[in-house]
Amino acid sequence: MKTKLYAALALAASLALGLAAPAQAQEKTAVLAVENSFASLDPYDTNVTLDLSVCKSFYQGLYTFDKDLKVTPQLADSYETAKAGLIYTFKLKKGIKFHDGSDFNAAAVKAVFDRVTNPENKLKRYNLFSNIDSSTVIDDYTVKITLKRPFSAFINQLAHPSAVMISPTALAKYGKQIGMNPVGTGPFKFVEWKQPDYVKVVRNDKYWKAGWPKVDAIIWRPVGDSNTRTAMLQAGEAHFTAPLPVEQADGLLQNPKLDVISGPGIFAQYLSLNTQKKPFNDVRVRQAINYAINKEALAKVLYKGYATPADGPLPIGVEYAVKTGRYEHNPAKARDLLKAAGYPNGFETELWAANTSVAQKGTQFLQQQLAQVGIKAKITLMETGQRVQQIENVQKPEDAAVRMYFAGWSSSTGEADWGLRPLFATESQPPKLQNFAYYSNPEVDDLLYEALGTADREKKARAYARAQEIVHKDAPWAFLVTRKVAYAKAKNLKGIYQMPDNSFYFEDIEFSGK
Repeated sequence: MKTKLYAALALAASLALGLAAPAQAQEKTAVLAVENSFASLDPYDTNVTLDLSVCKSFYQGLYTFDKDLKVTPQLADSYETAKAGLIYTFKLKKGIKFHDGSDFNAAAVKAVFDRVTNPENKLKRYNLFSNIDSSTVIDDYTVKITLKRPFSAFINQLAHPSAVMISPTALAKYGKQIGMNPVGTGPFKFVEWKQPDYVKVVRNDKYWKAGWPKVDAIIWRPVGDSNTRTAMLQAGEAHFTAPLPVEQADGLLQNPKLDVISGPGIFAQYLSLNTQKKPFNDVRVRQAINYAINKEALAKVLYKGYATPADGPLPIGVEYAVKTGRYEHNPAKARDLLKAAGYPNGFETELWAANTSVAQKGTQFLQQQLAQVGIKAKITLMETGQRVQQIENVQKPEDAAVRMYFAGWSSSTGEADWGLRPLFATESQPPKLQNFAYYSNPEVDDLLYEALGTADREKKARAYARAQEIVHKDAPWAFLVTRKVAYAKAKNLKGIYQMPDNSFYFEDIEFSGK
């Protein structure tokens, strides 16, 4: 009976989502069912991890991460540094072509970085790469990048999934529409983005790595409802899903045709609090919210154990992360702090989140927890475009309508800089980056840039540790949980993984046993 139910749900999902039967019939088309819709396929104009995972189908960078988040060369062969880390000179791989037939070379590297570092282009990743002063072509396969100041995490930065090479010919042709017409050097070529149903890519027959890729196509299909994603996987309508619908993990484990995989992750789930707006401008209120929430229960109820309570602002597993301690569940202390702040009866506010099954359940849990200390939170679930406009694209702090925002972040450079600076530095307030708490502490700013400016690992560690301690005390977030990596896939689909930062590695994707 359960199998028939799953099959019926999967069929309904297929019809509702417009699954193309001929595409599904292709033996080597991998269908990846993911939680959210896509905001942009321009990797320099999105802050969404999922968007960047899709972009890895057709784009590659000078460096990348392997499935264990270790930095490895990709389109670069090697690099040298000079002038105390201000100059990086890269030797590039030869003989690589973009999908449009144009050459990958030093001029392409310069064109890409000139584009993102030009503030007039107003790209979302400008702030990530604004430390680049200039890019200079030395010869066809040698490029020099000069930084504005020493930046010790630069190679990690170049391994970030947004730091990819786009065909200059395509950039000239499509301009601002490059996000709908991506052209890279990757194993797959872009075919179609049918919003909001799917993105399709097909094998690059001229891929520079001989023998790869080994599947004909990938279809990335956003499916926000966890039940539908699970039904599709059970019925064979999808071959991979992430994040794992954890409430259905036991059922998936019973299916002999599926693998359920989990492991340590570095994805921080948090509740940001707008520190510029009352009552969240009072640190006692922010600390009270931390004490009001039972993180252990959240990990069990929402994530079924596929998460652990946060030990500080930065997940353990990110380089230079430290355990700053936890705000234990203490409603009595929360009420005392609220009373001291002038809110003995609590207050009313709004709680925003993405419109997904996990966010819906998570915000309901938080709403119940906060109500126990007198905080009445109205929940608003937002689609991707709405969130981008009302949260990410706000131009001035005083115009920000967000109060509480249930969100997540992973440091996709594997290093503390990108786990702290985009979220807590004053300069990272929207629209530049994702400091949705509008948090500003000059001491924290100084510590973050002190760490970036030195290659001394002990000095970096001290600066990052102190910054994390201050942020934890200031509580611009309710520090909730660190989510484990958890995904499910068909047993015959190999070479695809969810990485610790919740992005995907699928360089070696293939079907086996067929």
